[in-house]
Amino acid sequence: MSKTSSLRWPWHFLTFAILIVIGLIFYYVTVSTDYKWDWNNISNYFIYQDEVILETAHEDIEITNIVAEGQQSIITFTNLDTDEQDTIRVATENLKVKQGQELSEGDIISSTLQWKIGPFLQGFWTTIWLSLVSGLLALNIGLLGALFRISKNPTLKDLSIIYIELTRALPLLVIIFIVYYFFGTILKLSHPTAAIISLSLCSGAYIAEIVRGGIQSISKGQSEAARSLGMGAVSTMYYIILPQAFRRILPALTGQFISLIKDTSLVSAIAIVDITRAAQLSTTTSLKPFEMWFCAAALYLLINIPLSILAHPLEKRMAKSD
Repeated sequence: MSKTSSLRWPWHFLTFAILIVIGLIFYYVTVSTDYKWDWNNISNYFIYQDEVILETAHEDIEITNIVAEGQQSIITFTNLDTDEQDTIRVATENLKVKQGQELSEGDIISSTLQWKIGPFLQGFWTTIWLSLVSGLLALNIGLLGALFRISKNPTLKDLSIIYIELTRALPLLVIIFIVYYFFGTILKLSHPTAAIISLSLCSGAYIAEIVRGGIQSISKGQSEAARSLGMGAVSTMYYIILPQAFRRILPALTGQFISLIKDTSLVSAIAIVDITRAAQLSTTTSLKPFEMWFCAAALYLLINIPLSILAHPLEKRMAKSD
């Protein structure tokens, strides 16, 4: 064991001890609240089997005969009001009646089970695609905002400053309500469209400041050297400045994208079923608030932790190529 490793292991042991203490405190709080944890049927809120009705009785009938022919069954039934007979053919495996059984109008004759996506998986997918679309738009908006902010054109610079400062001064929830209820009513925007516009505009303002800081951190000698080689302003920015700036701002951009993913929880306010909305709906139907919100937390961790882990090797690779 190296000297450095021998000096570190007591600190790792201390970390482990702290985690144990936190776990014991959490256990004590849980026990003291007298809450009965129940994880039964939690999986049904992710994926479940639902009965799909294939055939029902259209009137009061009696099943007089059932003849199986391979995978199909021929059902003969008698109308209890008119004594008329009729037949239908259904899949044998989906048959739900027996010979001699009387059925009222609307009773099930055949049905099957079908796998369906529960609210948590639906919310998980919604959170992912909302984050991806909003993140890509926000990156483009932020890049333009940063370039306008450092532009020598007074109008572009003023508009960029107004957009960035106003957007950062308003809570995201207020922006969502303004976009959805005001612009959404005028332009007839759908719920997802209003959510994407709100998330993109809000995140784009923060990205604009991150990108501006990265661009201005590159020494002016880089631009002067490019100009001396005959490169124009656009080529210099695209080929020389921006690649170096993005290497420096990658950690900040990763953090901002993670914040964007967490901010999608606010779109539940306009009835979009994301992870947070799924937890709310599931809590209402199951009356298991602790279990449902822990499931929601686990899904957010499932998205954000891999994103943080994947960002580290990318940062190292870009640092080496710098």
